[in-house]
Amino acid sequence: MLKKIIIQIFTLNFVLVTSAQSGESGGMPQLNPEFWVSQIVWLVLTFGILYIVLSKLILPKISNNLESRKSQILENIETAETQREDSEKKLKEFEKIILESKLEARNYFNEARQKILEDINNKRVALEKDIDDEISAVEQEVNNLKITSSEKIKKIAIETSSELIKQLIGEEANSSSISAIVEEQSRKSKEKQHGI
Repeated sequence: MLKKIIIQIFTLNFVLVTSAQSGESGGMPQLNPEFWVSQIVWLVLTFGILYIVLSKLILPKISNNLESRKSQILENIETAETQREDSEKKLKEFEKIILESKLEARNYFNEARQKILEDINNKRVALEKDIDDEISAVEQEVNNLKITSSEKIKKIAIETSSELIKQLIGEEANSSSISAIVEEQSRKSKEKQHGI
């Protein structure tokens, strides 16, 4: 900035000198060489004061403002960088927490699933045992019925046969011969069923 002012001063002096040489012939009093010394004194005095005011008062304030802005910008950049690093750390922490939560939820789910499967398996085993017990009881009952039913059928057949004979003949038949006939028929019937 100072160099620019000095260059402008020299340029203005050059213009004035060239104009003065051309203006000596008359015309403008500023271009008259007898006023040049006072004009140069006032010019040096004015630009000197301007230089001092600029260099001692205005330019330091401007440079201070620029420096404070620069330091403020650097401070803001540093703050933004630390905040970015903090946010990245927190983001990593949150991702870690989310991952741990997912793993924990998966473990809870697997444990609950395993427990449910074990409960289902235990209930299935208990149900199968109950069904097997029921089937055994029914088979025992059927076997008992088979054993007792053949005796009951023989008894009913003997009673029915003796009643029929009594009604047909009018006399009572020998119960031992009727029971022998019924026994013989039931034996033949069992042989037929078993394929003997």
